Amino acid sequence: MRYNKLLLPLLVSIPLLAPVLLKGQPQQEERTLQNATLQQCIDYALKNQPEVRQSLIDEEIGERDINSALSGWLPQITGTGSYNYNIKQQTIAFGDQIVTTGQKHTSVLGGQATQQILNAGLIQASQSAKWYRLQYKQYTENSRIYTVVDVSKAFYDILTSNEQLTITNENIARLEKQLKDAYAQYEGGIVDKTDYKRAQISLSNANADKKRIVEMLKSKYANLKQLMGYPAEKTLDLSFDNTSMESAVLLDTTQQLNYQNRIEYRLLETQRKLQSLNTGYNKLSFLPTLSGFINYNFNYFNNDFGSLYDRYFPNSVTGLTLSLPIFTGTRRIQEIRKSQLQERRIDLDLENTKNQIFTQYETALASYKANLNDWKTAKQNVELSRDVYNTIKLQYNEGIKTYLELMTAETDLRTSQVNYLNALYSLLSSKLDVQQALGTITF
Repeated sequence: MRYNKLLLPLLVSIPLLAPVLLKGQPQQEERTLQNATLQQCIDYALKNQPEVRQSLIDEEIGERDINSALSGWLPQITGTGSYNYNIKQQTIAFGDQIVTTGQKHTSVLGGQATQQILNAGLIQASQSAKWYRLQYKQYTENSRIYTVVDVSKAFYDILTSNEQLTITNENIARLEKQLKDAYAQYEGGIVDKTDYKRAQISLSNANADKKRIVEMLKSKYANLKQLMGYPAEKTLDLSFDNTSMESAVLLDTTQQLNYQNRIEYRLLETQRKLQSLNTGYNKLSFLPTLSGFINYNFNYFNNDFGSLYDRYFPNSVTGLTLSLPIFTGTRRIQEIRKSQLQERRIDLDLENTKNQIFTQYETALASYKANLNDWKTAKQNVELSRDVYNTIKLQYNEGIKTYLELMTAETDLRTSQVNYLNALYSLLSSKLDVQQALGTITF
């Protein structure tokens, strides 16, 4: 019966304790991705990328620093203890008599509590706490923005290389068929060996291109893994949707530039506010420091050490302590002037950052518009070169066109396809640059 009474409260407390216990355990993120889209790669990076995680740790460290600074407002309690052995006791003259005072062994055990009432440093800590919290969060936001941009560009780069690999495989298939046809014609005595020799050269070059693309893809996947914080030894499978990629290239180029959207500008504004508070703190240093205290001591003294702690004589005192700095040279004035100069310097940083943001935006927008035109042109050229190749292929099969003309058409088709992919990648990258310049990157 006794055990049943103990078991019931334990069972009831388990659901209450479970969330606390689970919260204390480190969360294990999914460490592998299958057929990952761009958004899934970004989400993974925002949870696992080391720099982002470091920023989150910095937020926690900053919170501890803030709490440590503000803890000065709480009562400060200290305990003390001392023991003295008076080798030679003090003597005092009373008229014609010489009296030895004190005891051989003395000891004091006590405690004191102090409470700050007026303190310039604690006032400054209270005023700046929210701004420091904001600054740490802004650092994290800045890290996340760069992570989104870098992961997106790396993803687009792999997409482009994969498409180039597909085009190269298609080109190899065409060249293999052309080689067979050219060799058959040579065997039939229709043409000399020049055509199929050229076909062999083209096929070898195409296989070399394929090998180069495959090897480069390995390094590009490694780069993406590093940017995501993805385990290098794990396989990363990506899912590409070319249609959605092409539909994502368009951007509203009429958006107005707002400096407040840029995290770099807002970080400087936060630093400006903190510097202003620092100037205020230096001005507050002219104020006195006021604190209250109370202590309680147990005094022990006896000529016999063994009986020292048999009896104690308590005493206690409470009061206020006022400290007024009257003259400290010119240190406080110099600190105020220095802080004001630092404010002016940050104002110039804000002005310079505005100019940099404007230049960055104009450059990114001009690059986007140029790449958009290149992409549209490249898309048209792919259709035109494909039509030309199909036409010349039919004419070559009928003996109207030469093999050299067919090779030229095939080269033009492959070149236009590669140019289209490069234009698409450049366009997607420049769009990200414009969004970053506008401060509209979302995550």
